[in-house]
Amino acid sequence: MKIKRILILGITTLGLLAGAALATPGFLATGSTPVRGTVAAPFKVEVDGLVELKTKAAIDVADQTITIQPGGHTGWHSHPGPALVVIKTGTFTVYDGDDPTCTPHVFTAGQTFVDRGGGHPHIGRNEGEGPLEVSVTYLLPVGAGPRTDVTPAPGNCSF
Repeated sequence: MKIKRILILGITTLGLLAGAALATPGFLATGSTPVRGTVAAPFKVEVDGLVELKTKAAIDVADQTITIQPGGHTGWHSHPGPALVVIKTGTFTVYDGDDPTCTPHVFTAGQTFVDRGGGHPHIGRNEGEGPLEVSVTYLLPVGAGPRTDVTPAPGNCSF
């Protein structure tokens, strides 16, 4: 009975380790540890003609710098909330998992885009010749991780 329990534990551990390896699809990409804080109460901020930001509950705000070497990518993933992305250096090419034509969206240093979040699958790639560095600010449910790996890939792109 003891050997059977050890065998089951060993097989379970190997399965979990294999799952962890498959759930880390990024390549030549590194990220800093996110700096994170909680806005404890719902809020609404309006600046006439510029912005309106409203939450329905407490949220976490996290910020992270991600570096991707030439030929590298983030792997297919999604975010539970919106993410504001600033390209610091290089060229960032983003593909949406729900775009049947796999159209590239290209952003260069100094440009910004908003990822809508909500589980929207996408991949970011460095198809340029030099290193890519982006700064990402995530608006997240309290305690949620900033990303969820998407496996298998959506299948709309050849990569």
